[in-house]
Amino acid sequence: MGRVIRAQRRGRAEGVFKAHVHGRQGQPKHRALDFAERNGYIKGVVREIVHDKGRGAPLARVVFRNPYKYKQDKELFIAVEGMYTGQFLYAGKKAALTVGNILPIGGMPEGTVICNVEGKLGDRGVFARCSGNYATIVAHQPDENMTRLKLPSGAKKLVPSSCRAMVGVIAGGGRVEKPLLKAGRAYYKYKAKRNKWPRVRGVAMNPVDHPHGGGNHQHVGHATTTSRRDPPGKKVGLIAARRTGRLRGTKSFSAAVNE
Repeated sequence: MGRVIRAQRRGRAEGVFKAHVHGRQGQPKHRALDFAERNGYIKGVVREIVHDKGRGAPLARVVFRNPYKYKQDKELFIAVEGMYTGQFLYAGKKAALTVGNILPIGGMPEGTVICNVEGKLGDRGVFARCSGNYATIVAHQPDENMTRLKLPSGAKKLVPSSCRAMVGVIAGGGRVEKPLLKAGRAYYKYKAKRNKWPRVRGVAMNPVDHPHGGGNHQHVGHATTTSRRDPPGKKVGLIAARRTGRLRGTKSFSAAVNE
């Protein structure tokens, strides 16, 4: 039996590859869907905007009054550009179309820029959550109660029109445009995230450690494409690739982007 390679060890979610979560603020998500959001709106206030370790986007602590008991509900949202402490946020079907408000995407016009979009009603936000990211409403299909979105990857997706989203662009955009320049910055960047840096190339390893390892020169020696049904120890490189190489020509590039 050969060595258990790095890709297999990383997938186990234990040992040295666990995420470094100490010092993180919590999981940011929308409010749990309730009567107030389904039929009207509820008002909250932004108490503070905080940094979350290992995340490029800032988070906002928002306080709502509990609709049923004499207490406050403290929620953690991903901050959007233009959000500030003391700002009033409104969440619900009848909320205004203003940056920072949360409402169903079926009630927003086509072309609206949104973020932290739900994939299924009540999942509290799964799409467009990274710094500087946003999704765009492309078209509504009222007969089927579905809405077509353009995701940050460029892919188009149909989601139920009742799903909620926050209006605006996630804050912290342009973060990746500044180069790291030196190894020390990469070290501290990934120290906050997980054990992912530095990354040894497969061709620099021995044959027992990686399918690309070995040989008198650093070369793969075979095609880097691999089958979707390959066993885990062989599944490295371009997995189930439909095509390889550069996208050449404007026609093929635009077609690939629009797919």
